[in-house]
Amino acid sequence: MTTFRGTIIPRADHPISRRNLSDNAVRALYRLRDNGFLAFAVGGCVRDLLLGREPKDFDLATNATPAQLKKLFRNCRLVGRRFRLAHLHYRDEIIEVATFRAAAVVGDEPELPSQGRSRGPSVVKDDGGMILRDNLFGTPEEDARRRDFTVNALCYNIADFSIIDYVGGLEDLRKGIIRTIGDPAVRFVEDPVRMLRAIRFAALLGFEIEAENWRSLVELSSHCANAAPPRLYEEMLKLLLSGEGERCYQLLRRSGVFAALFPAVNAWLETETDVFPHVRFGRALEVVDSRIAAGESFSPPLLLTLLFGEYLEELAATLRKGGGFSPQEALDAAVARFAEELAPTVLIPHKVALGMRGILSGQRRLFVTPGRRPLSFIIRPDFGEAFRYLHLTAESPEGKTLYAWWSHYLAANPLPPVTISPGASEAGSPEADLPKRKRRSRHRRRRSPVAEEAQP
Repeated sequence: MTTFRGTIIPRADHPISRRNLSDNAVRALYRLRDNGFLAFAVGGCVRDLLLGREPKDFDLATNATPAQLKKLFRNCRLVGRRFRLAHLHYRDEIIEVATFRAAAVVGDEPELPSQGRSRGPSVVKDDGGMILRDNLFGTPEEDARRRDFTVNALCYNIADFSIIDYVGGLEDLRKGIIRTIGDPAVRFVEDPVRMLRAIRFAALLGFEIEAENWRSLVELSSHCANAAPPRLYEEMLKLLLSGEGERCYQLLRRSGVFAALFPAVNAWLETETDVFPHVRFGRALEVVDSRIAAGESFSPPLLLTLLFGEYLEELAATLRKGGGFSPQEALDAAVARFAEELAPTVLIPHKVALGMRGILSGQRRLFVTPGRRPLSFIIRPDFGEAFRYLHLTAESPEGKTLYAWWSHYLAANPLPPVTISPGASEAGSPEADLPKRKRRSRHRRRRSPVAEEAQP
């Protein structure tokens, strides 16, 4: 029997049942247990279930190595370089399984069980202390102490249905506190994205960031820009689409993290245009939060255009005055400059930047009613996002009148349903109406034996 040093809460003293977990998670947990491994549900799913919230996903932890997981589950895919993880692919969800990790020992070179040979240091930090790679296996307690916050380090043990608390997470959960495990200054430097995660959890759960943690977060806010730009982009989307985006935004501004990630936009927010402060950013997030609460979703291009549209419009107007650009050229240059200035911190994908440009370009066309060939305009792939942007930003009487006109026009001119076969181009795109070109065969023609014999 395995013994645990943490605080153990038996099944009778907590509300989590196996029925609260997804069927796939329970299946995976039992397969691990039945094959002699420790198997826990960990992290946010345990936290949310204790708070009476519905988890978005279920993460598992085990003492099985990635190689053993690969042999045990046919639906397993190993992913990640910094942290080696197993993804179990089911029809309706992906269950993430991690091997228990040990305390970081820089330069340690353990044998990998899957290959029986050394592959260099399993824990690698840069000169500033940020972890670059971490694949050192450990015990359940070591793994819990390696997690970011106490409320995310609780474990649900499938063997006896108990909860194991190694770091005081239950107490912080009762108090409504977000607290790092260990020295917050060290933990934030090790992984700067933890600052964004602290803000997101505080906003999403309605918790407070513990006082010492908040001081460290403010002092180290500039270090947030040291994380990988693509990862920061993904974390920012999680923040802004959490349903508590406006509160996240306020915490980002107060802590200094927003200024570190969006320096030019932050400077613009602190100024005024024609004696008017820039408040549309916060108002847009309030609208997004209310729509998400009502069950709506937002694409990244639409979300970012709602937030940064006013900044881009003013930047385009400045370029038109100073550089002799046409309206479309100025808009193109403004979006390109915006993406370029953010690239060192928050890397916006090229496809998303093009979507933002299309939404803003569509506003000029929407202001012409009916204009030339309105039917060809409304079948464009980006019309829906541009029209929705007009709806969400129409605060003036002119904007509301414009939205009403296009709504009546769409009601009077319904588009026929379009069926797109697998692999076909998107409806409304130029490629959709082009005749199919016959593909040439790539097979080499086999030469006859007579011709081969004639070769010298």
